[in-house]
Amino acid sequence: MKRIIFTVTNDLTYDQRMHRICHSLAAHGYDVLLVGRKLSKSVPLTQQTFGQKRLTCFFTKGVGFYAEYNIRLFLFLLFHKSYDAICSIDLDTLPAGYMASIIRGKKRVFDSHEYFTEVPELVGRSFQKTFWEQMAKLFVPQYKHAYTVGPALATIFSDKYGPSFKVVRNVPENLDSQKTQNRVESKFILYQGALNDGRGVKEAILAMKKLDNLKLLIAGEGDLSSSLRALTEEQNLSDKVEFLGYVLPIDLKKLTAKAWIGLNLLENKGLSYYYSLANKFFDYVQASVPVLTMNFPEYSQLNKEFKVAYLIDKPSPEKIASAIKELMENERLYHELQNNCDHARKIWNWENEERILLKIWSEVFSS
Repeated sequence: MKRIIFTVTNDLTYDQRMHRICHSLAAHGYDVLLVGRKLSKSVPLTQQTFGQKRLTCFFTKGVGFYAEYNIRLFLFLLFHKSYDAICSIDLDTLPAGYMASIIRGKKRVFDSHEYFTEVPELVGRSFQKTFWEQMAKLFVPQYKHAYTVGPALATIFSDKYGPSFKVVRNVPENLDSQKTQNRVESKFILYQGALNDGRGVKEAILAMKKLDNLKLLIAGEGDLSSSLRALTEEQNLSDKVEFLGYVLPIDLKKLTAKAWIGLNLLENKGLSYYYSLANKFFDYVQASVPVLTMNFPEYSQLNKEFKVAYLIDKPSPEKIASAIKELMENERLYHELQNNCDHARKIWNWENEERILLKIWSEVFSS
């Protein structure tokens, strides 16, 4: 039995992509361990079909955290019992994974969830951005096996760093249709995900001032949690906007199935967002929920395959409100998008992506 260690910097609990990947590999005969970090607010881990380990760090953010975490992760990988491969998730775990793989003589794989050097947090921060770009140029070309979440990023990474990146999209399992008959009457809008800069959450909240008979539910937390709650109070929108905090994946699926519209709104604050392919987009579609999203390359291409989304060019409160009003007034368009979700969900699901994942790992151990 081949043993694989996956490494991330989150606390594991809400990482649905890694849960799917690790579960699939475990179900097909691999011994899998997922390693992350423990936060002060981390909830107890739930039992999974794969192993889980959380490292505790003194620093929680910034250079201090990344340095400390990679040192702790490197020591863990250096002295951990027998394993066969290390898969580093994104650049922030790559230094430890690469060095440990060299010293221990293990196979190494790189899984890039995003365009790390182009995330909004690094835009305008030349020192930090240059540092991570140098890390990418130093380590990524040393990887023979690599994959990412979308075709556009795969092309960019392959051209920029050398290895041929494959695509394993971040899509949910194929579920029985959860479409409900009373969804049109209930009409609540759902945003699920991090409350961080550039996610369009502030604009969605302000858009609610222009919308009647609707409620916005926000599932998630992040850097802007406090300021967004304060904004809601200041704008007297507490009756229209509800913050649910962190929601466990199993409960989030049930909530998504009841939504009328799902939001996936990003500002063009860097190439990472511009070429993104968010898991929430596919989560909405899998639950037969039409999506209000950006007219960015990946979403535009998917919408040509199955028209499941209403695309907008800029996530301003005015454009968000206008799009939602049109979907409220044009029931024919809404139902067209909803019916197309029913077709798309049969194609855009984990069962199809899992085959690609298993082939990649088969190649890793046969090379």
